[in-house]
Amino acid sequence: MLSVWTRQDQVAGYDGKVTNTPQTNQPAQAATVLSTDQLGPYPDLAKIVLRHQDNPWRKPCPAHTRDAFEQLQKRLKGDNRPLILDSFCGTGMSTALIAVAHPDALVVGIDQSPHRLAKHQPSDAQNYLLLRAEAEPFWLCLVEAGITLHSHWLLYPNPWPKTSQFKRRVHGHGAFPVLSRMGGALELRTNWEIYAQEFAQATGLIGIHGQTASFTPNTPMTLFEQKYWDRGQKLWRFRGKCVI
Repeated sequence: MLSVWTRQDQVAGYDGKVTNTPQTNQPAQAATVLSTDQLGPYPDLAKIVLRHQDNPWRKPCPAHTRDAFEQLQKRLKGDNRPLILDSFCGTGMSTALIAVAHPDALVVGIDQSPHRLAKHQPSDAQNYLLLRAEAEPFWLCLVEAGITLHSHWLLYPNPWPKTSQFKRRVHGHGAFPVLSRMGGALELRTNWEIYAQEFAQATGLIGIHGQTASFTPNTPMTLFEQKYWDRGQKLWRFRGKCVI
């Protein structure tokens, strides 16, 4: 479905510890993934997601997000290439790698942190754009403008591991149902199995059907992916399709 290929030295531009040695032998006992008081999927997940589905999320769009969306609209004028969104892109490392893998598409990375975006290592690819924007209002801007996606990437979003933080997770947020209205393929990656299980359950409730499985990255797409794999943690991936 979705694929990324790139040279290992592109990753090394962000982290000098990356080597060309294949990381195939991992410790039998992986490092602790995170500290959480949750032993399984959140029990009220379905109730919360369906409530959000029945009560559409509305929030005034922050000025910087509106400015970012208007910048994208200007870029899209006369540009009919497929649109790929990389939400929570951090330093934009993944955005650049996706752009290299999809030279016929326009790839847009969004992150709300100017500090993270300022760390971006420029790529030779000319088909991507990094914007400072809050993800959820940006998604709604896309939907309201009738802009659909070729694919959408959610790579290692903040897991908010405490049970009390469930509504801060992507699938616990009030804007989560907006994802199903954006179209295209959807891929989420995480190093927390419970998060992947929850996401798969939640997407099914809003009409996005896919599969979750552990995977081994050929080349890390983000610094988090590199770190987790180096530590021997199992990585999880959800792949689905939005039908609108």
